[in-house]
Parts: sequence; structure tokens; C-alpha cells
Amino acid sequence: MAIKQAASTQALAGTTRAAKPQTAERRTAILEAATSVFGSRGYNNGSLVEIAERVGMTHAGVLHHFGSKEKLLLAVLAHRDEDDIERLVDRKRPVGAEFLAHLVHTTRENTERSGIVQAYAVLSAESVTGNHPAQQFFRSRFDGLRLVVADALGLTVGADAADARVVAAASAIIAVMDGLQVQWLLDPDGVDMPETVQLVIDAIVESLRQRVSA
Repeated sequence: MAIKQAASTQALAGTTRAAKPQTAERRTAILEAATSVFGSRGYNNGSLVEIAERVGMTHAGVLHHFGSKEKLLLAVLAHRDEDDIERLVDRKRPVGAEFLAHLVHTTRENTERSGIVQAYAVLSAESVTGNHPAQQFFRSRFDGLRLVVADALGLTVGADAADARVVAAASAIIAVMDGLQVQWLLDPDGVDMPETVQLVIDAIVESLRQRVSA
């Protein structure tokens, strides 16, 4: 009996181990399909049925993996952030001028992943509407990003990252990056995102340096 139980346990463990990669792959496929659907239709108009059909599943199958449409949306946003982290060297965020250069590099990479850019643009704009499930996500994201960009600017020009002008400059850089994404999605041949972001960052850094030295 003990031998049989041990064998059964080993077999079950083997099945579980084999299933885990499949589960991860299925979740990733759902997230990619959801990114496409939410990006093209928005959260409210994007349906779980369409997402499920794109990965050859049922509506219930998608819910089995994520629980609800709202949780799936948050998982899509988290998946995007995780993808950004994976692109960092040693998964470490650069600081100072290197982080500002990283923003330009990220913009350049975004020109190769229009689907993700579209989903981000649509969902971030949609999140300002009342009771949108991604509203807190984007609020926290912008709060955190402002701090990180302000810190990078402060280190670059020798200023206090908490200075109101530095924080305003950080907000301006974020606004340019997000606004350019919309322009680029509408006219990818007419808008050079990396060059424009670099131009704006250079101008802001120079302006802050002049204020610091004045």
C-alpha cells in the first residue's frame, strides 16, 4: 500500500509539474489576447467571450484562470509592467542620467510593440471615467513614475528631487511620452517618438541646469 501511495504521489507530482508550464502558457496567451481586445475596444466594450475565442477557450475557462473581468484587466496591466522590468539589465532600474536615457530607449522599443502601446493609451485614458477598475492602478503608476523621473532629473542637474520645478518637469516628460504615443498610433510615419522624447528631455535638463546655476 505504501509503495502504491508513493508511486501515485510521484505520478501526481509529475502531472502537476507538467501542467504548470501549460498553465503559465495558457495564462500568457489569455493576457496577450486581452491586451489586444482591451486595446482595440476598451475595457467596457471588450468582452471575455471574444478574449476566450481568441485562445480557443470558453468564457468559463478565462474566469477559471483570472476570476473576473476586472481581475483580468489588472493582470494585463501588471503583465505589461513585468515585461518592462524583464527588459532592464539585471532587472534593475537605472538612476540619474541613465534613467533618462532609458526612457528614450523604452520609447524606441515601444515602436516595435504597437499593441501594448495601444492598450496602454486606451486604458489609461479610459481610467479617468468614474469607477473604472484601473483608475487606482494608473493613479499609483503616475505617482510613482513622477517620483522616479524627478529623482533622475535631480541627480542629473544637481537639484532637490522634491523641488516643485523638478516635479513639474517630471510631469512634463511623462505627459510628452504618453501624448506622443497617441500621436504615433494615429500617424506612425509622421511622428518620431524617440527623437521627440530625447529633444524634450534635453531641453528640460538644460532649463533646470540654468535655474540651478542662476
